[in-house]
Amino acid sequence: MILAVTGGKGGVGKSTTSLNLARELDAVLVDADLATPDLPRGRGPDLHDVLSGRAGPLEAVEEVGSIRLLPCGRSLAGARAADLGTLERAVATVDRQFGRVVIDCPAGLARDVGYQLHSADAAVIVTTANRPALLNAFRTSHLSRKLDTPVVSTVVNKATAERDRTIASRVENEMGAPTTVVPKRSAVADSVEAGVPVRDAAPDCDALDAFETLAERIERSERQMSERAGPA
Repeated sequence: MILAVTGGKGGVGKSTTSLNLARELDAVLVDADLATPDLPRGRGPDLHDVLSGRAGPLEAVEEVGSIRLLPCGRSLAGARAADLGTLERAVATVDRQFGRVVIDCPAGLARDVGYQLHSADAAVIVTTANRPALLNAFRTSHLSRKLDTPVVSTVVNKATAERDRTIASRVENEMGAPTTVVPKRSAVADSVEAGVPVRDAAPDCDALDAFETLAERIERSERQMSERAGPA
């Protein structure tokens, strides 16, 4: 299964969600934010190299702590040389080898995001409870469905009050997908800053329960999609 983690607006926690889902699902994490990557740097070939034909996708996957990561390069020249038209094939190769892939998508609704969404079997949309983020989340949902990539779950991140949970219920009703509320915790922010999933950095943090619930929902969706597809 290839899962795109997206949302439209920057700063809502897409990379946080991607990092923790990769850990919970035992998936390869692909940092597909070509211009402003937030995930840990790699030590060898990166996605820029893969998309420009300088390296194979499996060659670029490496162990970073408890996760497998296909990192993104940091140079503007590397981003410009990358051919996003080859992303779908590259990600599919990783999926065949490892079984599950989580794609951390860039912010915004530019055409580049379409490549990431089109490369995925399903999407998770991340938002916070403020109006600009919610508007972008709904727009991303429409784009995802237009590309025939079903939204299997939504995340309301950095929740701080009961009002945020009420908004999460509305998001679930509007998008027609289960919504997980992730509470705002300093331990989560610290773990992301260190490039480490919450399970490894702060296993007693209650935000871990939310990521576990999210992973379970995605696994159920994966089974349902497999059942609908029937035998290979």
